[in-house]
Amino acid sequence: MIEKNFDISFIAALALREKQIQQNYRPIIAVHKWFARRPGTLFRGLLLSELSDVPLRDSFYRHNQFPGAQVCDPFIGGGTPLLEANRLGCNVIGLDINPMSYWIVKQEIEHLNVDVYTKKAYSFRESLHNKIGHLYRTNCIYCGDNQAHVKYFLWVKVIKCQKCQHNIDLFPGYLVAGNARHPKNVFVCPTCGQLTESDNRKEPGRCRHCNSMLMFYGPAKRSHCNCANCGTSNKFPDPTAGPPGHRLFAIEYHCTSCKKDHIGRYFKVPDTDDISRIKEAENRWSKMRANFVPDDEIPSGDETNRLHRWGYRLYRDMFNSRQLFGLELSARLIAQISDERLRNALATNLSDLLRYQNMLCRYDTMALKSLDIFSVHGFPVGLIQCESNILGIMDPYKNSCIGSGGWANIIEKFRKAKSYCDSPFEVRYLGRRKELVRIKGEWIGDHQNGNKNSKKRIVDIRCENSATTALPPASLDAVFTDPPYFGNVQYAELMDFCYVWLRRLVGPGIKAFEMESTRNLHELTGNIDMGRGIQHFTEGLSATFQKMASALKPGAPLVFTYHHNELNAYYPVAVAILDSGLTCSATLPSPAEMGASIHINGTGSSIIDTVFVCRNKGVVPKEWIANSPEVVARLVVEDLEKLRAGNVHPTLGDTKCITYGHLIRLSIWYLRKQWKKRVDTEQKISKVAKWIQKFGGWLEVEKYLKKSKHLHLYGPLFETPDNQKESRAEYADLSF
Repeated sequence: MIEKNFDISFIAALALREKQIQQNYRPIIAVHKWFARRPGTLFRGLLLSELSDVPLRDSFYRHNQFPGAQVCDPFIGGGTPLLEANRLGCNVIGLDINPMSYWIVKQEIEHLNVDVYTKKAYSFRESLHNKIGHLYRTNCIYCGDNQAHVKYFLWVKVIKCQKCQHNIDLFPGYLVAGNARHPKNVFVCPTCGQLTESDNRKEPGRCRHCNSMLMFYGPAKRSHCNCANCGTSNKFPDPTAGPPGHRLFAIEYHCTSCKKDHIGRYFKVPDTDDISRIKEAENRWSKMRANFVPDDEIPSGDETNRLHRWGYRLYRDMFNSRQLFGLELSARLIAQISDERLRNALATNLSDLLRYQNMLCRYDTMALKSLDIFSVHGFPVGLIQCESNILGIMDPYKNSCIGSGGWANIIEKFRKAKSYCDSPFEVRYLGRRKELVRIKGEWIGDHQNGNKNSKKRIVDIRCENSATTALPPASLDAVFTDPPYFGNVQYAELMDFCYVWLRRLVGPGIKAFEMESTRNLHELTGNIDMGRGIQHFTEGLSATFQKMASALKPGAPLVFTYHHNELNAYYPVAVAILDSGLTCSATLPSPAEMGASIHINGTGSSIIDTVFVCRNKGVVPKEWIANSPEVVARLVVEDLEKLRAGNVHPTLGDTKCITYGHLIRLSIWYLRKQWKKRVDTEQKISKVAKWIQKFGGWLEVEKYLKKSKHLHLYGPLFETPDNQKESRAEYADLSF
């Protein structure tokens, strides 16, 4: 059982490392972008703790199989719990209301001959290269080679001065590249537009071309920019002006001819040949009738309204002509592939490629790479955009990719992802040495690749509302899931960006793709634009948990991760568990995010999830049933110590989230016997809130946490009379 077997410190160390570079630990996630994926090591640890009697530190790196075990995930998202269960030989049922989630997980888990895919994918890329490869070449300014590969085109947004109609470049700053991965800082001159390298980032000196002063900061700030021609202050964006214009001002490229003698990266301003290639792409695209480029409008939404403010009205507005031309040609080549499995794989690749092939991508001036559109889990509209080489660049000597955001990158990541399905591994650290441990006998899929005689596993992926799906009573051995966290990520609004393309390419005949959008009134995210608040979230989560509870075998667990920075966002969790007739038997902390992630870095957000373990019957350690904020504080301190033993350094935000988990668990324990699920949702939320407030809440627990260094001096959590110490086990657990 998880309550007894889960090892917080062991999994914390693994999960923390995994979240630093998740693709190195779970390459399968590279099949397609999804948001806020939880660590695979966490769910492997949870599954083994529940299904195996072997100590977790021993079973984790061994071959494990649990054939016949039925595991369901009602919110599959990116598929992590489902993939881990499938890998352990379980039969799996996955549900999600979002068709993109359904599609992505199907592509992750379905078998694929990797060798056949790789051959076909590179043949496809070569065909595309023959059609448009020259549009991504440039002249090397060092050796004169006219076939140097462009890595990134850098564009600045442009508006017209409202007074003199002069074009204004909206430069927020003039630093093109920092000196972290290049010998010097590279600046664009605000006067002549040429590039100059400088040792000093804050005081870069003068332009080596026109002798004008170089500047770090640009004129565009706080939605205003002064016209260099007449001095008028212009406000931006103007939603009535249509999609913003762009001007190509710099190129980063790679020259194989002189690379061995060159130090650092290659940067240049565009020359006449580069401008001619842009015009050629625009001309060819204007004459092409689009079969696969969508003409869908961008609907209103919490995230998409930001696009509307910038004048974007159609999804295709977010791409330039060269990108649209290359993507349309890619889709046409994919549509001609007769093998459905290969066609679907490459269509999935194209969908994932979109996040790098658009005019909302930004250029990381320190890492010197493209940042994809979803790097902050939203639609950030920057002023400097990065267009990646759609083909990608292969290093012929190292057999690896140079740069990011192209077909070569996507194909290689997908190949590694599906190879991992055939031969999954874990990463073990022996001191500072990292060891890759292949787990022979484990695999991911509906059947094992290359082994026609292998037993098939039941893989049932459905694009359905998990609250209304049909599941036989008492049929599930476990439910493991990572549900939406109220208001955190607008999955549907973001995934529509890919969906409108994928639907045109593979949609006909697929029921999940019948809808024009992935948006659904029943989606469990808070959304102001769609009028979905905490009551909607509570009712949806409750309906799903009730459905899962009725399908679970007696004593089988419902296990899910959750975290939020606000305590009131946890109230729906308590209501949903109480409505389902389950009891929360444990709350366990685990790292689930990377503190340096762009979307949470510097926000004070927690990286720690609470794992809620719930059952309809079982036992719980008596010392976990705290009756005061002081005892809760001691439990929190124990959790913090276990996390620190796993090399996690908890923050105040982490401590709050751990505390919230314990408070919710206790509210369920003390409210469960008199709970009435048929009363109004607001009343149920209020009942949980009032119980926590009466108990003391975070503020009372915090008082004792501030004394935490002295807590160990207070003695055991519960004093045991001397005459009972020998039979302590008899009193150690409480049944429910």
